[in-house]
Amino acid sequence: MNLFLDALAWIFSPDRLTGSYSLPVLFGQQLGYTAVSVLIAAVIAVPAGWAIGHTGKGREIALAVSGAARAVPSFGLLILLVLLLGVVHRVEAAVITFVLLAVPPLLAGAFTGFEAIDRRVVDSARAVGMTEWQILWRVEVPLGLPLLVGGLRSAVLQVVATVTIAAYVNLGGLGYPIIQGIPLQRFDQVLGAALLVALLALLLDLVLGLLQRAAVPAGQRTAPARSALAGSAARPVPAS
Repeated sequence: MNLFLDALAWIFSPDRLTGSYSLPVLFGQQLGYTAVSVLIAAVIAVPAGWAIGHTGKGREIALAVSGAARAVPSFGLLILLVLLLGVVHRVEAAVITFVLLAVPPLLAGAFTGFEAIDRRVVDSARAVGMTEWQILWRVEVPLGLPLLVGGLRSAVLQVVATVTIAAYVNLGGLGYPIIQGIPLQRFDQVLGAALLVALLALLLDLVLGLLQRAAVPAGQRTAPARSALAGSAARPVPAS
C-alpha cells in the first residue's frame, strides 16, 4: 500500500509538470506514436481487408500474414530495425514496429466485418441493379463497420501498450520513467508510470468501445428489440 501511495505521490508531484520529460510531454509522445502508427496501418490494412471481404479472395494469405506478424516479438524487431536502419532512424524503426503490430487486428476486422454480412443482403443489392462500388460503400462498409472499429480498438490498445518500449531507444513516451526507474530502484516511479499507461489504455478502450457501439447501424440496434416483441406477441397466453 505504501508503494501505491508513493506512486500516486510521484504522479501528482509538481515536478512532473515541467521539463523535457514532464508527464504532458510523455503523454503526447505516447499518443503521437500510437496515432501515427495506427493511421499508417489502417491505410494499408483496411483497403486490403475490404478487398478480401468483398471478393472472397486472398483470405488464407491474409490470415497467414496476420499470424506471422503477430508472432514477431515487438521488442526484438525494434532493436533489429534500429541496428539495420541506424540510430539516426530510430523513429522510423519504432513506427515500422508499431505498424506491423497494428496491421493484423485491422486487417481481420476489415474482412471479417464483410464476411459477417448475410449474403442474401448483398445478393438483394445486386438484384436491384447496384454496381459493385455501390454495394461496397452503401451496403458492406456500413454493415461491416462495427467489426472494423473492433479491430481498430484492438490495434490501438496493443500499440499504446507496446509504445512503452520506444524508451529503450531513447524515444520518450511513458516507458521512459519505467526504464529510468528500474536501475535506480525508483519503484514508485516505475509503478506510477505503469499506472498511467494502464489508465491511458482504459480511457482509449472506453472511447473506442462507445464508438464501436455507435457504429452499429440503427436498423441492427432495433432489430433485436423488435424480434423480442414479436416473440412475446406470438407466445400463447396461459389459461387462468
